[in-house]
Amino acid sequence: KSDKDSSPAYEVTAIDIEEMIAQMARIPAKTVTLNQKDRLQGLDRNLKLTIFGQDNAVDKIVASIRLSRSGLRSGDKPIGSFLFCGPTGVGKTELSKQLASHMGVSFIRFDMSEYMEQHTVSRLIGAPPGYVGFEQAGLMTDAVTKNPHAVVLLDEIEKAHPSVWNILLQVMDHGFLTDNNGKKADFRNVVLIMTSNVGSRDAERRSVGFAGDVGGSDASSKELERTFSPEFRNRLDSIVFFNSLDLRMMDQVVNKQLVELEHLLLAKNIEIEFDQSVRDWLGKKGYDRKMGPRPLGRAIQDEIKRPLSEEILFGKLEKGGSVQVIIKDDKPFFLIEKKAPAEKLAEESVEH
Repeated sequence: KSDKDSSPAYEVTAIDIEEMIAQMARIPAKTVTLNQKDRLQGLDRNLKLTIFGQDNAVDKIVASIRLSRSGLRSGDKPIGSFLFCGPTGVGKTELSKQLASHMGVSFIRFDMSEYMEQHTVSRLIGAPPGYVGFEQAGLMTDAVTKNPHAVVLLDEIEKAHPSVWNILLQVMDHGFLTDNNGKKADFRNVVLIMTSNVGSRDAERRSVGFAGDVGGSDASSKELERTFSPEFRNRLDSIVFFNSLDLRMMDQVVNKQLVELEHLLLAKNIEIEFDQSVRDWLGKKGYDRKMGPRPLGRAIQDEIKRPLSEEILFGKLEKGGSVQVIIKDDKPFFLIEKKAPAEKLAEESVEH
């Protein structure tokens, strides 16, 4: 290096090399360094820490993935092809997201309500020559070509046109999908997940009374048989039924969502503490057997986040501070200590 060259030398680290190799090979960066066996061994445990009340579903998914990775199944198929069934809000989509996160792969989601008409199939695999949009690649084939290691989620598959189901037969059977330009997309390193609410209404009706949960499960199975063809069901690795969340599981869901809120507030230099009475109050207010934990998200938004947003924008938390939340008169009550000069700290109470 000459004396005239004053530019600092750049040190190439192991992380730089790992990222470059992952980019060239189109594989997840974690795969370069992390032993795949170690990741698979702890996969079920890690998923159960974030998905509550669905241990049976997690066990089925992980067992199928381990079977594929062990080499004891055909290499010409996706890692796994699953149909998640159950009522809304029980964690079908969330399990797919967490699976992608813990496996260190991309998460690709398609809302099947956008593919209800037959002509919309061309959006997934591309338009044939001579048709409008021929120059553009299909959305699904292009996404998988760019991210060959991925979890692909087809949300609410029952809403898609049956022509979409037919093109999935090739994917589940041979691990490839040919678009209308003749280009093949490789699905052999993809976990294919489809979600459905088919049968959940019948199951809910029949599970009330003497039949119990057994009747609900039978109702779901019969509705699935009426909706999906035998050749479609037979190509699935597993049809996974999700349980309705009970009140006992709500404590874990409440804690998870409040921890997420704590992290958001910490980024704004705000510390928050929730009394146990608040957690119990949210668990009861946010529980709905038919809707799952979705009402909980609305309760946290309306009763916790909305009052806090006013204080963050215009009130005592503009420059940060600490908040304690308790229940008073059957409503959340906020004890706010704002950031102020050391000689002028004051604790104030605000009721919303």
